[in-house]
Amino acid sequence: MAGIGSSNYWEDLRKQARQLENELDLKLVSFSKLCTSYSSSRDGRRDTSDTTPLLNNSTQDRMFDTMSVEIEQLLAKLTAVNDKMAEYTNTPGTASLNAALMHTLQRHRDILQDYTHEFHKTKGNFLAIREREDLLGSVRKDIETYKSGSGVNNRRTELFLKEHEHLRNSDRLMNDTISIAMATKENMTSQRGMLKSIQSRVNTLANRFPTINNLIQRINLRKRRDSLILGTVIGVCTILLLLYALH
Repeated sequence: MAGIGSSNYWEDLRKQARQLENELDLKLVSFSKLCTSYSSSRDGRRDTSDTTPLLNNSTQDRMFDTMSVEIEQLLAKLTAVNDKMAEYTNTPGTASLNAALMHTLQRHRDILQDYTHEFHKTKGNFLAIREREDLLGSVRKDIETYKSGSGVNNRRTELFLKEHEHLRNSDRLMNDTISIAMATKENMTSQRGMLKSIQSRVNTLANRFPTINNLIQRINLRKRRDSLILGTVIGVCTILLLLYALH
């Protein structure tokens, strides 16, 4: 009976972990969309009155703060569940199942780590976009103040406007790059769950058949090498885009 109770406890923890992971996945997708739409919505409102943008930006900022708190709470809950699962693996009487339990625990830990990294990366991108937009808005306001105060389009004003237009073009190019990166990230996130499920099944087969295990290790080595090459190419392309945008 004690073994049945322990098994039920472990399954309850796994169920809680999967539920929290599903909630986090949905929250992070919505969070990413909010960050993507933030800059484009501000671009669409730059030519409107000052009152409406302030109201809309304030609403988006409140949504950002609210979603950040909700995601942080979910991450904390998932961390607590993982800690309980780790404690269970050290419980006397689970030695015969320890390898399978540790494999499951490690998979949930990897998912938690991925979600935490994704959250902090998306949050950092949002804050960077907001800071850049605020800076450009301040520059635009200074230009309008200068134009209204002088009343003439002299050479200095024209140079100032050209520089401002160059900043807007660079900003738009960077926003497009960020949007492409976020869309790619969402696609990779959706594929990650499928790949992890397939990898879990393959690992189970590999543990039963040593020959398959050796083959999988070779495949994993080649996959890591391809990932490094792809990451290098993406990094170089991103740097070239940024250099192009800044010149």
